[in-house]
Amino acid sequence: MAEGSFFVQSFGCRATQADSAAIEAQLSGRGLTGVSERASAQLVILNTCTVTAEADSDARSTIRRVHRENPAARILVTGCYAQRAPDEIMAMPGVEWVVGNSHKTGIANLLAGESTPYHSQILTGDIFETTDILTAPILDSTGDRTRPNLKIQDGCHNRCSFCVIPYVRGKSRYVGADEVVEQVRSLATRYKEVVLSGINLGRWGRATGSQMRLADLIRRMLAETEIARIRLSSVEPMDFSDDLLELMAGSGRIAKHVHAPLQSGSDTILRKMHRKYRPRHYASRALKARELMPDAAIGADVMTGFPGETDELFEESRAFIESMPFTYLHVFTYSERPGTPAAEMAGSVPMAVRKDRNRVLRELAARKNLAFREGLVGREITAVTIEPLGLALSDNYLKVQLDMPYAANRLVRLRVRGVTEQGLSAGVAGEV
Repeated sequence: MAEGSFFVQSFGCRATQADSAAIEAQLSGRGLTGVSERASAQLVILNTCTVTAEADSDARSTIRRVHRENPAARILVTGCYAQRAPDEIMAMPGVEWVVGNSHKTGIANLLAGESTPYHSQILTGDIFETTDILTAPILDSTGDRTRPNLKIQDGCHNRCSFCVIPYVRGKSRYVGADEVVEQVRSLATRYKEVVLSGINLGRWGRATGSQMRLADLIRRMLAETEIARIRLSSVEPMDFSDDLLELMAGSGRIAKHVHAPLQSGSDTILRKMHRKYRPRHYASRALKARELMPDAAIGADVMTGFPGETDELFEESRAFIESMPFTYLHVFTYSERPGTPAAEMAGSVPMAVRKDRNRVLRELAARKNLAFREGLVGREITAVTIEPLGLALSDNYLKVQLDMPYAANRLVRLRVRGVTEQGLSAGVAGEV
């Protein structure tokens, strides 16, 4: 295989994409050649997600498609689905290896012949014993090549009743401060903005003997690198400490963008979910963010149709969401995950009802987002240009159509002229 060609395909979150980038770098370092098409690869690596039943289905469909289109290809399946259900995947035609997250860092050694597979080519183990992290900067698969994501944390100590991720990602662990700062310093020579990401990003630094927290790490980045803008991906609500929010508000080099998963605005449902806060706690963080950053993007993940979510409890959640200063929502329909406590709970909500509630919240989110955008007309904002065709992403997470083509990867000041179907239109007032 050392002379072979390979193709890596990612499913799911940015953490998985970061893992894939690290695998690609390791394989290239061993002399393998990455190719841009699955059909021309001798080795196809599928890095899977398992957060929903649909994610599992997508992975299985892709495995079948790869084997049909390129029957000579050797298929290696890794990632979260591989960790959760290796035998199920191994039974599929064309699959030669199944490597769980517990062994993902050893893929390059395996393919270079430096380790021996076992259990019929299945490599999995106790994920909670895993202490290493795959990490590499990644560029957005949607075409945004100017805002690398850097995974600095993996795993999760939480045990939300609906979530399978801790069982396939393991315990919380993080990349050391010196390494993170060095990576950001290097990225700053090529990019204006870096996005920090993780499975539970707000837990960075939370380890025995560590005195540093995420805010302290960001201060080091600001002091020791030339990065023009740092953006945080998702952070659990109670990890948005006053210290972190005040740091974000006080620095022009940190994007005014707060994404804090909510899941439900119902106290009863949050308890059933085993979430560690109640609506009033969440509200304290969202309102603090809005007080400190009047124009910030404030977003949340929300789930509809959790077991026991009656019409009354859904209305409680909807009303809470409406009262919060959200500028966007990521709305998910609850999906049973085998082995999680929620999958065994009574009060299953019919799928049609789950999807209808999803529609209600998406429509609410669209109204809030439109009102937010309309309030910015006539104002000046900053943004990173992400395409030479005249598209930019604002400090507060809005897509902006520029009135003229502009070079990508520039930090610019914009004068907002109007709203578009999903974003804003603006003219460039100058570079920052």
